[in-house]
Amino acid sequence: MELSEKLSSIARRGEEQLDHIQSEEATKTALVMPFINSLGYDPFDTREVIPEFTADVGTKKGEKVDYAIRADGNLSILMECKPLGTNLSNVQYNQLYRYFACTDAKFAILTNGFEYRFYSDLDSENKLDNRPFFTFDLADFNEQDIDELKKFTKPNFDVDAILGTANRLKYTNLAKQSIGKVLGEVPEEFVKFIIGNIYEGRQTRQVIEEFTPIIKEAGKLYIKEQVAHRLKGALASNDIDATQISSVGGTDTEDLQPEDDGIITTQEEVDAYNIVRSILAEELDVSRVVMRDAKSYCAVLLDDNNRKPICRFHFNTKSVKRVGFFTEKKEERIDIQSVRDLFQHRDQLKSTVAEYTE
Repeated sequence: MELSEKLSSIARRGEEQLDHIQSEEATKTALVMPFINSLGYDPFDTREVIPEFTADVGTKKGEKVDYAIRADGNLSILMECKPLGTNLSNVQYNQLYRYFACTDAKFAILTNGFEYRFYSDLDSENKLDNRPFFTFDLADFNEQDIDELKKFTKPNFDVDAILGTANRLKYTNLAKQSIGKVLGEVPEEFVKFIIGNIYEGRQTRQVIEEFTPIIKEAGKLYIKEQVAHRLKGALASNDIDATQISSVGGTDTEDLQPEDDGIITTQEEVDAYNIVRSILAEELDVSRVVMRDAKSYCAVLLDDNNRKPICRFHFNTKSVKRVGFFTEKKEERIDIQSVRDLFQHRDQLKSTVAEYTE
């Protein structure tokens, strides 16, 4: 079984047992130990996975960290667990911090069963960083996350290889978060920077206020165009004629007809999909919003995951168009006159995505 399949299975079982995972020990049993096992380490072999790892640190005697993992016979990873549902941003991980400084371990993991935060000493040698260089979420992961996690599996574990890319990964993720804030809130410094490149006049307060909504809208339009461009490339790579797809709001109505499965992806469905992605671009990386067509409806999914439906287009009936919106994974169908009506339901779409990401 592939790593992604193993992790999806753990996540499903965890979701099914949410009401019963009420303690740290239950979190370890239901989620953390299977996670460790998925990486190729035997949680029942104390030569590989040491539970309740103890080391006297300074004046602190008998403190324990939940797990210590040996890779190639060397103590390599320390892991501290918190109960399911714990907000890790508010957690003090004192044991990890102290143990990291006095052991040979090069990595530390803080987890609540679903979220796994990976730390090292990238900022100062032998001192655990304050910010993780990689975060993996069982309920929300993609192919790139799997590729990074594979580096920690028993067959692939290589300290130098991980550290060689960890610093770049850390700052790439922080930069993505920062860019997301810029596109969402458009700080004044960013507005001034753009004005300086396009406007020759003096940047008065009135000019800045007038340009702020213009620049914000320009950012959204740029994302829309990139979404349409990437969609063309993705469909073209699947042997679908990319010339049949126009940019968002285009007028090309020729159907997309794959020859092998009988599924017809219409231009209206493509346009509706582009609109959904443009709306959600304000909330997340739109590459995570994926269209999957079927004979009876066209689905829009988060992370190409059937368990995370965002909406469905029921456009196959000529007399009426319906869109299925989801609340707690229950579908409610609403009639629309035009795909542009989707803009009227932006709050519902954002709310659905928030259910999966929060």
